[in-house]
Formats: sequence, C-alpha cells, structure tokens
Amino acid sequence: MKEFKVTYFFDQEHYVRRFIFVESQAEAEALIQSERDQYIHFTDSRGIYHELFTGHVRVIQISEYHRIDKTKKAKEMIDGSHFYS
Repeated sequence: MKEFKVTYFFDQEHYVRRFIFVESQAEAEALIQSERDQYIHFTDSRGIYHELFTGHVRVIQISEYHRIDKTKKAKEMIDGSHFYS
C-alpha cells in the first residue's frame, strides 16, 4: 500500500488535508472522483474529526506521500550515526 496526501482547498487560505492508503495514484484518483458531490468524513493525523461536502471544495490535490520517521532521524543525529555531506 502507498500513502497519498489529499488536500481539499476551499479558497486561498482554507484547506483540509487527509491521508489515504491505496495501491496506486490511479486508485487514489478514482476514490476522490467517487466521492464527488458527497459528504465525507475522516479523522486527521491530529485526531480532529472532519465532515465536509466535496461539492464546496474548489481544488483537490493528490500526491504520493513519503512519511519520514522523525524519531528515528532524531536518534541517528544524537547517536552521531547520521552525517550530512
């Protein structure tokens, strides 16, 4: 499974972001298209519940997301086992 970031823009300043897990970009696009003009609901990474009507969204962006384990990266820097050139 791949992780995709989906951002729903309502205007230039207001947006909501969600993360979905599907096999491909094509599946992500198909899911978003199937939700067109419907109410959807999800809980974001901060634990905040969202309900939105996709018909009120002006722009939707989908991109594959490559999550970075920040705890592992911090530990590597503390241990000195991660060097930048």
